[in-house]
Amino acid sequence: MRLLPLLLLAPAVLAAQTTDGATMSELNQRVTSVTPRVVTWRRDIHEHPELSFHETRTAALVAAHLRSLGLDVTIGVGGNGVVGVLHGSKPGPVVALRADMDALPVTEQGSLPFKSTVRTTYNGQDVGVMHACGHDNHVAILMGVADVLSGMKDKFPGTVKFFFQPAEESPPVGGAGPMIAAGVMENPHVDAVFGLHVGPGPLGAVSYHANGWLAAADAYRIVVHGRQAHGGMPWNGVDPIVVGAQIVLGLQTVVSRQVDLTTSPAVVTVGAFNGGVRNNIVPDSVVLIGTIRTFDEGVRHEVFTRVKRTAENIALASGAKADVEITEGYPVTINDPALLDRMLPTLRRMAGAPMVAESTPATAAEDFSKFAQNAPGLFVSLGVTAPGIDWHTAAPNHSPLFAADEAALPVGVRVMSGLAIDYLNGRATR
Repeated sequence: MRLLPLLLLAPAVLAAQTTDGATMSELNQRVTSVTPRVVTWRRDIHEHPELSFHETRTAALVAAHLRSLGLDVTIGVGGNGVVGVLHGSKPGPVVALRADMDALPVTEQGSLPFKSTVRTTYNGQDVGVMHACGHDNHVAILMGVADVLSGMKDKFPGTVKFFFQPAEESPPVGGAGPMIAAGVMENPHVDAVFGLHVGPGPLGAVSYHANGWLAAADAYRIVVHGRQAHGGMPWNGVDPIVVGAQIVLGLQTVVSRQVDLTTSPAVVTVGAFNGGVRNNIVPDSVVLIGTIRTFDEGVRHEVFTRVKRTAENIALASGAKADVEITEGYPVTINDPALLDRMLPTLRRMAGAPMVAESTPATAAEDFSKFAQNAPGLFVSLGVTAPGIDWHTAAPNHSPLFAADEAALPVGVRVMSGLAIDYLNGRATR
């Protein structure tokens, strides 16, 4: 991993495509100027990670920076959220840019000089804390964007809202919902919202997908109630383990035989099966928990119905009873097709056309989806795998070995800055 960033990945390509040379030239200069600080912020945040709902140090760092730029700053939004408001040269549209701030209960195994050594108690266990999902990059990038745009506010009308969000890693509640409930999408009303996530991929490459890109992530819990009996005389009871096993097999048919997969993918996974305490006792009940992933709201609720019906009817046929509880988590992350079409030229200019491509849907989930339910949204991925490493086999997000090459940071700053400027101007910055 290269710790010293490549300041601009493709300035010559970008300059060759420009017609508004002054704006692009200033943008590039400001990105170049702020990049060393973006790197410093990222390393500092990486070394001092904070779990969901505990992002106090990170929030204070962000708020101090935004205030130094003269933005209107509100803290404690939806928890530890920070909102900064930047006004352009005259009235106009409103765009929101979002970064998430929280880390994960993961013990870092890499060898960075700014490696996290933070430990805490999570679910009763002593664990390490690490920015294993790359949110340190997101925060540093958006801090850099705030710096760039605050110096260019004479180049665009309207308003930019900066959302530094807590608790993305804590479904089903998360941090986006509480921020929305606190009113961040209104006063003034947000017309479009943009977000970015780093992950394995060619260094500096930007990927996207129209419509449903990231899956809805929902949880289910099935309690199978049987009747306890001696293990040597199971006919005197109702064995919930056998019923539960049949439910596990039955759930496999929800996707493979009951959902039209030509319309949208779906996943139903059993993540745990718990029950029983002794080899010669048929237990009274067992518990199954798992996850449901879908890319379409109609399919999502159809799967809910079929999971519930399958479990209940298999149990009923065996003389048992199944209580099914489904908890809705983050909804599908939808990239608004019209907004994507409008901003795709910007992505190509800011990252370089050869570095921008459409990807396939992913079964990860994001609560950026909730912002995108309240305004047209565009969420893109930024590749951060170092050269010489096969990104297909690189350590993924949430791994204790996840690593991000800092050469991608200025690309992220340029992309997010360009999206805001172009959207507010109603044209492309060339």
